[in-house]
Amino acid sequence: MSTVQQTTNKSSIQIPILKSLFLPNRFFLVLGGLIVLFALGFAAPMVFRLAQVLFVVALAFILLDVMLLFNPSVNVRVRRKMSKVFSLGDPNPVTLQLRNRANFKLFIKVIDELPVQLQIRDFDRDLELDAEEATELHYELRPLMRGEYSFGMINIFMSTRIGLVEKRYQHDFPMTVPVYPSIIQMKQYELRAFDRISHGKGIKKIRRIGHSYEFEQIKNYVRGDDYRSVNWKASSRRGTLMVNQYQDERAQQVYCIIDKSRTMRMPFEGLSLMDYAINTSLVISNIALQKYDRAGLITFSDKIGTTLKADSKPTQLNKILLSLYKEKERPLEANYELLYHATRKLISGRSLLLLFTNFESMYALERMLPILRRINTFHLLVVVFFENTEIRDFAGQEVTNLEGIYHQTIARKFLSEKMQMVQMLKQYGIQAVFTAPEDLSINTINKYLELKSRGLI
Repeated sequence: MSTVQQTTNKSSIQIPILKSLFLPNRFFLVLGGLIVLFALGFAAPMVFRLAQVLFVVALAFILLDVMLLFNPSVNVRVRRKMSKVFSLGDPNPVTLQLRNRANFKLFIKVIDELPVQLQIRDFDRDLELDAEEATELHYELRPLMRGEYSFGMINIFMSTRIGLVEKRYQHDFPMTVPVYPSIIQMKQYELRAFDRISHGKGIKKIRRIGHSYEFEQIKNYVRGDDYRSVNWKASSRRGTLMVNQYQDERAQQVYCIIDKSRTMRMPFEGLSLMDYAINTSLVISNIALQKYDRAGLITFSDKIGTTLKADSKPTQLNKILLSLYKEKERPLEANYELLYHATRKLISGRSLLLLFTNFESMYALERMLPILRRINTFHLLVVVFFENTEIRDFAGQEVTNLEGIYHQTIARKFLSEKMQMVQMLKQYGIQAVFTAPEDLSINTINKYLELKSRGLI
C-alpha cells in the first residue's frame, strides 16, 4: 500500500467575478498617484490634462488585466500530497504540485488552509509560473498533539505582469490525516540499533558480561574471541580451534508502563512528557520485537487504562501503535498501589518493566518507593523520569543581583535533589534512567541493550 495520498483537481470552486476580484497594493498606489495629480491640477491646468490622460491609460490597463485574468482558460491546477499518517513531534513533509494552464506568465500567492491544531495563521508562498510551467512547493508541519488533523481549501491569488488586479481561485480539497506516535523516530532508532557497519549517534555498544542464555552455533576461532568459549570436543574433531557462539535470550517480556497523571502534562518543546513517553514506548517496543522479545503495554493514572499483554505476533506493534494513539492525560494523581496489583494480575513471569513517570520532589518518590520495591521484587523495574532542562539552563546562567542568586540556588537545589532520587533508587536495587526529554528514546534504548548484554532479563 502506498504511503502517500494525493488530491485531484475536480474540486475547484467557481466563484463569481466580483467575489473573486481582489485589488492589490499596486492598484492603490496608482489610484493614489492619480488623486494627487488631480489635486495638483486645480493649480496647474497642464497637470490636470496629464492626470486625465493617465486616468484613461490606467483604466485601460485595469480592463485589460481583468480580461486576461478572468478568461475561462486561465487557471492553475493544484494537488496536495502528503503521508497517510503524520508522526507526533516530527517534521512531516507536505507537497503542493502546481501547474499554470494559461499561455502567459502568472504571479501567484498560495495560501493553504492548515489544520486548526497547528495554529498557523500566516502560511503563504509566493512564486512565478511561466506559461504551462509546473512546479512543486514543499513545506513541513510539526504536530504537537495526537488526533485527526483536517486540511481545508487551497487558495490561489493570481496576477499578471500588469499587477493591477488579482483573481482568487479556490480548490476545495478536504483531507484528514491522523497524527500517530512518532513512526519516523521508530524507524530511525531501529536503523541505529541494528546497524552493524557504522555506529548510530547515541547508541552505545556495550560489552557483554559473561554469556547469554541461548546457544547459537559453533564457529572457527578468530582473534578476539573469548578463550573461555572454546569447545574442546569440536576442536579435537576438526583439528582446529572452535568456539561456541551465543546470542541474546529471546522471548523475554518487555512492558512499557506509562504514567498518565498530572505530573506528565508538563510541556517541553511543545510536547508533554507523556507524549515523549508515548513516542519512546513505540520505539522500544519495535526494537524489542526485532530482537524477538515480547512487547506489552500498560497505562495508568488514578485508574488502569490500556493493558496489552506482551506478545511477539506480527500484529503486536500495530496494536501498540493504535493503543498509544488513543491515550490522554488525566488531571489526577497516579495510583501506584493499583499499578502494583495490575502487574501482579496481568503479568506472568519475570519481565522487564519500563516505567515512564516523573518525580518532582524527594517526598513524592519516598511515598511511592515501598510500592516500587515490591514491584521490583517480582520483575526487573526500570524507572524512567525526566530532567527539567529549563531549570538546568537557568541554573547555569550568570546572575548579577541578590534575587537572581536566590533563584539560582533554589534551582541548583532542585537539580541536586533529582540526582539524589537516582541514587536512592539504585540503593534499593531499582534501575533508573534520568534523562532530558529530547534524549529519552536514545537513553531508554541504551538501558534496554545494557540489560540484555548483562543477562539481567
